[in-house]
Formats: sequence, C-alpha cells, structure tokens
Amino acid sequence: NGFKCHCMSESHQRQLLLASENPQQFMDYFSEEFRNDFLELLRRRFGTKRVHNNIVYNEYISHREHIHMNATQWETLTDFTKWLGREGLCKVDETPKGWYIQYIDRDPETIRRQQEQERKKKQDLDDEEKTAKFIEQQVRRGLEGKELEKPVYTELNRENEEEKVTFNLNKGASTSIAASSKTSSVLGPNALKMVEGAVKRKQSAHSSGQSKEKKKKSALDEIMELEEEKKRTSRRDYWLQPEIVVKIVTKKLGEKYHKKKAVVKEVIDKYTAVVKMNDSGDKLKLDQTHLETVIPAPGKKVMVLNGGYRGNEGILESINEKRFSATIIIDSGPLKGRRVEDIQYEDISKLA
Repeated sequence: NGFKCHCMSESHQRQLLLASENPQQFMDYFSEEFRNDFLELLRRRFGTKRVHNNIVYNEYISHREHIHMNATQWETLTDFTKWLGREGLCKVDETPKGWYIQYIDRDPETIRRQQEQERKKKQDLDDEEKTAKFIEQQVRRGLEGKELEKPVYTELNRENEEEKVTFNLNKGASTSIAASSKTSSVLGPNALKMVEGAVKRKQSAHSSGQSKEKKKKSALDEIMELEEEKKRTSRRDYWLQPEIVVKIVTKKLGEKYHKKKAVVKEVIDKYTAVVKMNDSGDKLKLDQTHLETVIPAPGKKVMVLNGGYRGNEGILESINEKRFSATIIIDSGPLKGRRVEDIQYEDISKLA
C-alpha cells in the first residue's frame, strides 16, 4: 500500500507539473469534455424542448465522474449558457426565473425526416384536393342529368254552350277536355284508356325517380369506396403511439437498456418517443429506429400502428409464426367486432 501511495503521489505531481507548464491546453480539454457531456445530456433527456439551465446542470453534476465547471473556461453557468447562445448550439433566453435553453438539432437524419414530413403533408393536401374535385364532378354530373319539367298550359275552349267542361289533373301538367253530356257513353272506353295511360305515366315517373336516386347512391358509394381504399393502402413510415409497449434494440445505451421493455409516454414529431423503462423507471428519448413492437399472448389487448386500421385497439386472437403475422378482433370505434387476418407483427404492439 505504501508503494502504491508513493507511485500515485508521483503521478499526481507529474500531472501538476504538466498542467503548470501548459495550463491553457488542459483547460481547453476539460472545457470541450464539459461542453460535449452537457449537450449530450440535454439532447438525450430533453430533445428540442425549452428547459431551465439549472435543471440540466443539476442532473449533469449528479453523475459521479462529471467534469467540474471550475476546470473549464467558464466561471458560472450563466456564462456557459450565454456562450451556447453565441455559438448557435442552443436557443437561450433570460426570464425572471432565470435562463432557459433549447437544443438546436442539426443532425442530418433529423433534417431529412423533417423534409420528408413536409413532403408527405403536401402529398396529403394534394390527395384531399383530388377528392374534393372528384366530388364536385359527381355533383355537377348529377345536376346535368336532372331535367326540370315545366307545365304546359292550354286554353279552355267550348264550342257549344250546352257542353260541360271537365278537367283531368295530371302531375306536372293541366289539361282541359271538353266533352258533351250526350256523348259521354261513347267516351267510356277512351276514358278507361286515359286512366291506364295516367297510371303508366305515374309508374314511369316513379321508376325514373328511383333510377335518379340510384345514381346518386352509386356516386356516394363510389366516393366511400375510394376513401376506404385510400385508408386501406395508406401506410406511413412512422408508427409510434402513446401507451404501447416497445422493446429497445439499440446497443448504444449499453446492456442496461438493450432488449429491455418500456412504455411510450410521449411521441415527438411522429418519429421520436419518450419511453419509461419497466424495470428501472428511467425515462429515455429514442428514435423509432431504436425500438421495435412487442407481441403479447393471445387474448391480450393490442393497438394497430399502421395501415387502414391504424389507431384502433383490438384483441389478439391468434399468431401465425410462419408468416410473422397475427389475427385480431377490433375492439373500439365504428369497426368494433371486425376480424382482421394476416396483420404483420410490426403493425401491432401490446397495450400498456
């Protein structure tokens, strides 16, 4: 033990001598380490959220092997915060409660995802415009096929003063028939034919009304089928949902978190999740590429994460291990009770 203490004291003395010869070199090294560790903690724990600088600093110094600020070029946390703002590493602002910082994410992958989100948003708007134009065309086509029937008016003429004037009132038209009381018996068969014609006209008008109604229904059905097909084929490259169970697959966080399960507590920008570990209770901020879905035992509740049934909760009925798929029963919304077969593992996950 005495030999070890002697060696350690000599090593410490050598370090002090080196530091005294070139103190700026050591200060630059410690400053860079402090900055990198502080920013890494800010990015991993808080992402791009606005947070008080003291909260981040207190969590930073809670680690045993942290670098003290006394060994850096910054005398106070306020000086360091202002420096982060001047260097463009963070957005900083001063309030009556102190300084707040917000991490600026310049990762190329994050920028690519943001551009992809904007492109998909524009594509969704284009699809909505196409659907609106299609509906407008269907309405215009229906209006063009509808002909307005105008009534036809005729004069009332009586050739003889002894003749009686009778009226035959039909839908859409008003006609007058002058007939003699003396020849009423002769007009009997003709009157029967007129009644039969009126009935036929009424039936034809009713059938034409039904055909128009069928046309309208068929157009509506066509629109509904178009929307259903759009939902069925609309897959997204993001799948995270709150309150689902996921498994951490990245090894960058070490063995403590690798292959461990957690619950998604918050989804940020569709591609990033704040998860809470089931065993330790730690909260981490991870990209969806570092996570995978969890398939429970049959009879447990799951959530559909992609495809036409996205966002619906269901009950896992069975698992097809050869096809890496499952069969579920929808348990929420207007589709409750529907049985969905051959849904892929990555499209469902266990509910917490």
